[in-house]
Amino acid sequence: MTDFVAETTALLARTPEVLRTLLIGLPEAWTDTPDVIDGWRPRDVLGHLITGEQTDWMARTRRILEHGTSLTFDRFERFAMLERDAGVPLDDLVERFAELRTANLAALGDLVTDADLDRSGMHPTLGEVTLRELLATWAVHDLDHIGQIYAGLAGSHDADVGPWKGYLGILLRREDPSAVPG
Repeated sequence: MTDFVAETTALLARTPEVLRTLLIGLPEAWTDTPDVIDGWRPRDVLGHLITGEQTDWMARTRRILEHGTSLTFDRFERFAMLERDAGVPLDDLVERFAELRTANLAALGDLVTDADLDRSGMHPTLGEVTLRELLATWAVHDLDHIGQIYAGLAGSHDADVGPWKGYLGILLRREDPSAVPG
C-alpha cells in the first residue's frame, strides 16, 4: 500500500515554489492576460488559490474528521478574490499563498493519516465524498490552475508569435478547447 497522504502532500508542497519561480518579478505585460476570453489572469488564480487555503481544503478536512456526513461543507466562494485582492501586488499574493499552504500542510500532517482516507463528508452539491477524494482534488486543483496560469502567460503574447500560433496548442486552446496544433 502506498502512503497516499505523503505522496499528495509532496505535490501540494511544490506549488508555492512553482508559483514563485514562475511569477515573482515578471512584468505586468506577461501577467495581465486571462487564460481564455473572460477567464482569469494569473493574479485571479492566485487569489482563488488563497481563498481555497483560507476556507476550503483544511476546513473540509476538519469537517470530515469531526462531523463525517452529518454536517455539510460550507459553500466555496470562487470569486472572493476579486474584491479582496484588488490592488494587491502579484508578488505579495504569491507569498501569501505560500504562507497559507505551508501552515495548511503542517496541519494536515498533524491531523490526517492514510487510515482516515475512507472517512466521508457531505459536499453541498456533489453529496457524499471521501477524504481521499478531497485530498486528490486539492492536488489536481493545483495542477489545473497552474496550467491556467501558463495559458494566461502564453496568451499575453498571442499576437507576438505571428504565424507560429498555428503550432502552439496553448494559444489555440484559448479560443477552441479542442484545437490541435500543427
